[in-house]
Amino acid sequence: MALHLFVDISSHGFGHLAQVAPILNELARLRPELKLTVRSGLSLDKLRTRLHCDFEHIFGSSDFGFIMLDAVSINFAATANAYRTQHSNWTQRVADEAVLLRRLLPDLVLTDVAYLPLAGAVLAGIPSLSMCSLNWADLFAHFFGHEAWAATIHAEMLAAYRSAECFLRLTPAMTMPDLPRQQAIAPVSVIGNDRRSLLCERLACSTQEKLVLIAFGGFDKDLALENWPQRKNLRWLIPQSGPIRRADMAAFEPLELPFTDLLHSVDAVLTKPGYGTFTEAACNGVPVLYLRRDNWPEQDCLIAWLQENARCAEISETELANGQLGDALDSLWQQAIVALPRPDGALEAANYLAERLGRL
Repeated sequence: MALHLFVDISSHGFGHLAQVAPILNELARLRPELKLTVRSGLSLDKLRTRLHCDFEHIFGSSDFGFIMLDAVSINFAATANAYRTQHSNWTQRVADEAVLLRRLLPDLVLTDVAYLPLAGAVLAGIPSLSMCSLNWADLFAHFFGHEAWAATIHAEMLAAYRSAECFLRLTPAMTMPDLPRQQAIAPVSVIGNDRRSLLCERLACSTQEKLVLIAFGGFDKDLALENWPQRKNLRWLIPQSGPIRRADMAAFEPLELPFTDLLHSVDAVLTKPGYGTFTEAACNGVPVLYLRRDNWPEQDCLIAWLQENARCAEISETELANGQLGDALDSLWQQAIVALPRPDGALEAANYLAERLGRL
């Protein structure tokens, strides 16, 4: 009988899918007989943009991470409320999760980066692993550790993470000193295909025109695009949800290119600090303009890594609001080209999982 892997993918943005998908694609190549069940709050269509192997989809979320006001700002009151609600009946939630896992009968549980399935797996007697560049317990402690009500919740989160056999810590990542069983993994990324000619054809623009992709990782961000000045031979590729349509702005979704191919084919990307976009831009040799997130502890390690592995520059909220990005882009494009980092992490993590499954 084929072994069965249950994977829980957080839908807090698109970055968790960007981490997990290359690993699962490699794992499916190594163990084509493996049965794969994926639970995520992301739609099946979204999952299939990155997951190229067979899997069963359970639509649902076991974590929420942080409730966001926009791509870079947290709604602290709503997030605190959500955690207090989640843990007010924690024992029952864990029991319900164990019931689900016993019904599905996986041989191994993997999360990025939910902790409830890890606690449920213990109760169900199923081994588990987790992976990510962050964990919710560390971020929860950073933002709420000073609150009197937070200690019990943090302890339950940590106990769940510590119950996993190992945490695969994807480079670049937070240090996570509270998780004693870790395995460092090389950067996980996908190398896109050069679709520049096709992209310019679909945009009806010259191949000499500079193309800048705006991608904030699945979260909305009011960019006040109506205030941005036009610049000759510069075109912005913006999310379809953006309300502005100008000659120098085009929605990227109707271009019908895989995201990594699109990213590989542009001249720069404007984004926030996030694992998926940072590593994929660096590994594809795409310069990055980034806007810092409000007091987000993961961003320091991401930015430090990006500065060593890509052409990049920080911009301010004021520059973004005014669209005064021309000088920043010119300076970015004049930076010395650096050696591309090797995205060996997907195969490394897949080998780890294949070996663990082989011992079941």
